[in-house]
Amino acid sequence: MSEPQSALGGAMAEGFVRVEEVGPVGMITLRGDLASATLGQAVKAAVGLGVPGPRRIEIAGDKAVGWMSPDELLLVLPYAEVPATVAALNTALAGEHHLAVDVSDARAVFRVTGEGAREALAKLTPTDLSPGAFGPGELRRSRAAQVSAAFWLDGEGAFTLVCFRSVAGYVFGLLSNAGAAGGEVGAW
Repeated sequence: MSEPQSALGGAMAEGFVRVEEVGPVGMITLRGDLASATLGQAVKAAVGLGVPGPRRIEIAGDKAVGWMSPDELLLVLPYAEVPATVAALNTALAGEHHLAVDVSDARAVFRVTGEGAREALAKLTPTDLSPGAFGPGELRRSRAAQVSAAFWLDGEGAFTLVCFRSVAGYVFGLLSNAGAAGGEVGAW
């Protein structure tokens, strides 16, 4: 079996923010009844976190679980743990309507850090990213210019953005340009 490869080989750009492609990250799409106690227990066993509320993400170390829609979660975990976790979810949810799929290799992940991270991302999305409207632990499925993306803010003020791997180069270019030195507007 070959080693996993990131979409852009760890690309990085520095400006008034730092944009980094985060190498291979494990991601599982889990669909089912989010109010189900069985599903909640399976998620807890898989990543050690509970099912978050709408438009929220729970993060603990290198694991996270994000609310993606009324019947969909995104589980984030180390890449190597994905096959065993999908198997454990399928076992725990046997007999319950669900779908657990490894989407790790279909996605690219970027981290945007620095005091201007909020401002750089706000240039690309229609989401209100003002401090009063978007805080740590919030997650949105939206757009980055012309492509679908999901992003969240952690407790350290850094954004993580997930997009389809097929548009990774485009998204990296967008983020790099939005965070380029001299591009600060000073919105916040």
